[in-house]
Order: sequence, then structure tokens, then C-alpha cells
Amino acid sequence: MEIFDLTIHELHEKLKAKEVSSVEATRAMLDRIEAVDSQVNAYITVTPEQALVQAEDADRRIAAGEIAPLTGIPVGLKDIFVTKGIRTTCGSRILENFVPPYDGTAVARLKEQGAVIVGKLNQDEFAMGSSNESSYFGPCKNPWDLSCTPGGSSGGSAAAIAARTATATLGTDTGGSIRQPASHCGCVGLKPTYGRVSRYGVIAYASSLDQVGPLTRDVTDSALLLGAVAGYDPRDSTSVNTPVPDYLASLAKGVKGMKIGLPKQYFIEGLDPDVKRAMDEAIALYQSLGADIREVSLPNTEYAVATYYIIATAEASANLARYDGVRFGHRAEDARGLAQMYSKSRAEGFGPEVKRRIMLGTYALSSGYYDAYYVKAQKVRTLIQQDFLNAFKEVDVLLTPIAPTPAFKIAEKLEDPLQMYLSDIFTIPVNLAGTCGISVPAGFSAAGLPIGLQLVGKPFGEQEILTAAYSFERETKWHLKKAPL
Repeated sequence: MEIFDLTIHELHEKLKAKEVSSVEATRAMLDRIEAVDSQVNAYITVTPEQALVQAEDADRRIAAGEIAPLTGIPVGLKDIFVTKGIRTTCGSRILENFVPPYDGTAVARLKEQGAVIVGKLNQDEFAMGSSNESSYFGPCKNPWDLSCTPGGSSGGSAAAIAARTATATLGTDTGGSIRQPASHCGCVGLKPTYGRVSRYGVIAYASSLDQVGPLTRDVTDSALLLGAVAGYDPRDSTSVNTPVPDYLASLAKGVKGMKIGLPKQYFIEGLDPDVKRAMDEAIALYQSLGADIREVSLPNTEYAVATYYIIATAEASANLARYDGVRFGHRAEDARGLAQMYSKSRAEGFGPEVKRRIMLGTYALSSGYYDAYYVKAQKVRTLIQQDFLNAFKEVDVLLTPIAPTPAFKIAEKLEDPLQMYLSDIFTIPVNLAGTCGISVPAGFSAAGLPIGLQLVGKPFGEQEILTAAYSFERETKWHLKKAPL
């Protein structure tokens, strides 16, 4: 097995035993990126010089006996994380040459453990998309089939795991942007409870929905990486001051007696036959392991997509107002006067999907429409959240598909934004409710594309969904298959 094939915990053991150095592991990963990323386009920026300096520092720590779970591990970051001295673009022309002066909290916590940052990963522009096609730096491709999308918006973060060009990655999830690409690329993707991981230093799309989470090769790695970045941060006003449990400790508890709910609104007609088969097999496996399977209802699910695209676009309209060409970012060169500089800089800097969402959100917030759209959407959001809380009075976790279909072809849905938005129909409600969900590999389509299973937990119920995911992974081994790249 090559070094770049190893999980975090496998590489950690080799580093601890001095069988391999962090510099060797980092060079192997950088060589792998150079060999295959031209096919995948998972990286926007690769940082070989800084990575090797960090690897040398990690080796000094290891020699001194100071080895944390992530010390010396090559990690990639979605290009939405602010990184000191490393270009941070958010997949947009407007930030094409932006180099931040500080690290965000999640990045700082990785560095504290001695992780090695090998580069910044491709994404939909400002995290607005489900296919990684809105990136100014070109679409990322799915390592399982280069004619397909990897999903989005954290497409590069998932594709790098499948292409084995990072041992682990961080992404963000606003409406499914970790779980959906994890499903399409055959890796594990975890969206923690809102407030579990600091958003300080994460470029904002929709502030009440965005959440940071790990994408990894297996569930153990997901638990390790979540444990490294989770925890209270006073610099994030939405960070929740609650202790971070040892996520590894409960992984092997098993699911015997666990109550698993099947929301009837998620098992609908029109579900791809391969996806339905994977879900049926997963349900049967959980039953064989002693789980108690029950049908539950989330009655307001049908309103989730409409609610999301009012709230998220309204927040995007407000958040993206700061990109005006004055202090940082792209500035139009031939503008006459301040007003024209604003309008031309934004017109040149933003892509069509971002402009569409800014206009939708501005309309929803405008005088005469605020109550009819935005206020009503917030009320429906409360009903959706209540649906989940009611369901969790009956069950411990929920089991659902991640997406209605496996990965779709590049450009297949570009001309039909509504079809693209419906790609996230099973993931959006979790963000609106603010709770946690995980995607775990659950099979393959007839065309050989990965299919993910979603497990949703109660607020701060990451331990339960990790336990359920680990039990499934231990019995199936879908996560061990490698993309033919």
C-alpha cells in the first residue's frame, strides 16, 4: 500500500513507530497531486514549500515524543478557509489574489496538532452550488468517472479523498455541501451540529446555516478530525460552549437496541433504483445487527428546499455586500466614479450562480416582500426544526438517502437551476434544523458510481451517528474500494 493510500490512523501509527517520516509522507502526497490532479482539478492552490517546512517541524515534534493524532498528516482545505500567507479565493474571481493575514480557528487547531497543509481545494464559487461547476477555476471532476461531477460545494475536498491526493480534508456544509460530495465520491463526510465547530475565519455564505466538517477515508478518521477542530471559540458568536466528547471512545459500541427512524417523506417515488437498493440493503443490515427500525414522519420536508433558498440567498445578499473592490479583492480598472467602480467590480468578480443568488436574496429582503418571503421562511424553518426534535423523541438516529441519484454528468444540470437545487433535497432539512448528519459509503450504482447513506443525529448527537456509521462500515467495507485513477 502506498503512503497516500493510508488513513489518518494508519499513517499516525507508522509515524509513531518511525516507519515513515512526515517529510516522506508529504513528499509522497505532493508527488501524487502532481501526477493526477491535472485530471481531477481538485486543487486551486498547492503549497509544497510551506508543507515541507510544516512536515519538518512535525518530524521534530515526533522525535521529541510530542505526537498528536494529526501530527505530520497531509491535509487539504476547502478554499473557503482563511489561511495566513496562502491565497484564499473561495472559488471566485473577486478573491483570485486575496492572501489573508491570519488563520481561521479550524485551520489554527489543525496547525496546533502539527497537521501539514498541502493546499487549498476547489469548490463552487462562495460555496453556492451542488456540482463544483460554478468555480472560477474550472469544474472539479469525479475520480470515479471524470465525466461526472464530484458534487458540491465541497467537491474538491471529496475528490481529493477519492483521488488520494490528501489524507483528510475539511469542507463546509450549508445545505449538504459536505455530505453530498462525500456520497458522490465514496468517502465519509460529517456535518456537525451548528455551533459545534467555529466558523471564525470561514468565508461566509449563509451564516445561520454554514458549518465546518471533515471529509475522510473512514469513520475513525472522521471522529479524529472532528475531535481536533470542534470546541468553543469566543471569536465566533454562534459557537456553543459545550464540552467536546472523545468521539473515538464510543465508536465500537454497536447498534444493538439503537432505534433508527426512516422518515417516510425521504423514501419517495422517483428515487434512483440503485440508491433505493443501497438503502434497502442498509436497512436490512442494521436490522440484522439488532437495531430497532421504525418509520417516522417529518411532515414539513416538502417546504425545505423553498425555505432554504429564501433564507440562504437572503443571508448571501447581506454577506457578499462587503465585496466592493475597495479594501481587498478584484477592482475594475476602468470605472468612472465610485458607484461605477462598485457595480463593475462586482459584475466582473462574481459568476452567474452567485449573481442569481444575490438577486434572489435581495428581492426576498426588499420592502414589501420581507414579510411575505423571509419572515415566512423563518417560521417554516422553525416547523422543520420541530419535526426533527419530535422524531428524536421516538428514535436515536434517522436513516435516509443523501441524494436522489448517484453523481450526474458535468453540465447535465447547468441550464436548469431548479433541478440542480433539488440535488440537495435530502440534506437541506438537516441544515435548517441545525443538527448533525453523516454520509457513509453504502454501495455502488450499476455504472460503478458511489452511493452514500445518510445518518442524522439529534443536536450534538455526533457520537450516536458516528457509532451507527462505524457499525455499518465494519460490516460492509464499501469504503475500501478505490477510484480507478
